[in-house]
Amino acid sequence: MLIGKQTWAFQNAPRVLATGTAVSQKEGKGPLGKDFDLIYKDPYVGQSSWEKAERKLLEQAEEKAVEKAGVTMEDVSVTISGDLLPQNITSNFAARTEGRPLLGVFSACATSMQAVALASLLVDTKAATYALAAASSHNSTAERVFRYPTEYGAQKPPTAHYTVTGAGAALIGLGATGPVITHATIGKVNDFGVQNPWEMGAAMAPAAVDTIVQHLDDTGRKVSDYDLIITGDLARVGLPIAQELLTQRGIDPAGRFTDCGILLFTPDEPDVFSGGSGPGCCACVTFGHLLRRVAQGELKRILVVATGALLSPISSQQNETIPCIAHAVSFEYRG
Repeated sequence: MLIGKQTWAFQNAPRVLATGTAVSQKEGKGPLGKDFDLIYKDPYVGQSSWEKAERKLLEQAEEKAVEKAGVTMEDVSVTISGDLLPQNITSNFAARTEGRPLLGVFSACATSMQAVALASLLVDTKAATYALAAASSHNSTAERVFRYPTEYGAQKPPTAHYTVTGAGAALIGLGATGPVITHATIGKVNDFGVQNPWEMGAAMAPAAVDTIVQHLDDTGRKVSDYDLIITGDLARVGLPIAQELLTQRGIDPAGRFTDCGILLFTPDEPDVFSGGSGPGCCACVTFGHLLRRVAQGELKRILVVATGALLSPISSQQNETIPCIAHAVSFEYRG
């Protein structure tokens, strides 16, 4: 049901029954590598193009989540999935392979939590028995769409992000085990006038803060009610900005605030610039690392705030400012 202005409170305790993650070698050798199901040394994943490689990663993540839950793809009522490619071709073509009903979604790098929120709503209202929430990205496909082909070798500033090559999927249903999804706060589009596409962390920070503040207002919770509040991919530029904006709103996130784009790579990892991004970033870190810690009771309650910059190549070329959005989902351990 709706509580406050923008938050859904789930009544029937939908759970993350199982997750699946598939990443490339760069992500797999990082600090969270042991938490990923599949790590591919070949960025082509044995395929003939980058786009087919991304599709394979998504298919593998979805299949792994279903397999680990002990069900079959035929049991899945609906898949809710998105990516960065035009017309969501990764999700659409993967759905062709899996043969299940599809709701394609897009919130850029916030897509994973949008998918989880919608999947949880469908399960909570009995509109779906099992719903598969998924998201993916690939560094080389995103570079080709949004910036330059990797072969061009364009130089980037330190504020840039590194698009993660990876896919994550979560099977959501009603069950006795697995992290419980208690709330989802649907974000509003924020635009604070940032035009530079190399400054996405700065552009997205206000959207993250807006959603966090709304979530706390709607639920009556405090930052201290969470073990962690994790943004999707503000990275090393955007996270301090978000912290400062929260402080200005009278909220102290000290010690409980981090970011998926920071967690995924070591600071000295070459070519990641300010940190990771892409729909696959929050999906892999949340489904692979964070929910493992929740499932084991190491973290009792977390709020994942996926952030997305809703720009396109055309809008950037036309010097439009960058509208951004953030969707938040609360996960809890219940033994």
